Amino acid sequence: MSQPGEFSYRRVHRASRELLFDCLTQPEHLSHFWGPAGTHAPPGGITVDLRPGGAFETVMVNDADGSEYTMRAVYLEVRRPDRLVWREPAVEGGMVTTITLTELADGSTEVVTHQTNVPAAYAGAQARAGFQTSLDRFAGYLAELTGSSSW
Repeated sequence: MSQPGEFSYRRVHRASRELLFDCLTQPEHLSHFWGPAGTHAPPGGITVDLRPGGAFETVMVNDADGSEYTMRAVYLEVRRPDRLVWREPAVEGGMVTTITLTELADGSTEVVTHQTNVPAAYAGAQARAGFQTSLDRFAGYLAELTGSSSW
């Protein structure tokens, strides 16, 4: 059960943990889905220093007006192919995102995204709906890569 300021999202994808991990950690993949609908993340605006203490930064560009939003995080844990944890120190409370990838018996992968210390500005219905569109974009990108859909 999530606490206030804490959210979990679960998706199952018909893809290997290794592919999913690569998609979540390589700019050439991240640029295809990172950010909510109505934004894009140019590959040149994505930094991934994949190690504890390394930087994870993305520049999301609003498709309508060109305005930019930079997400800056620091990796706390990197455990290929099943776990990524990062903290966004500039976000009030230091929001922490934990992504756990679990291989299922049928070869698909369960991805659980758990966020803690989520500030009120990110906890509202509109912000959460925007985050869901990012998860939808990820599922769509994976479907293109694998020729199958997520559940």
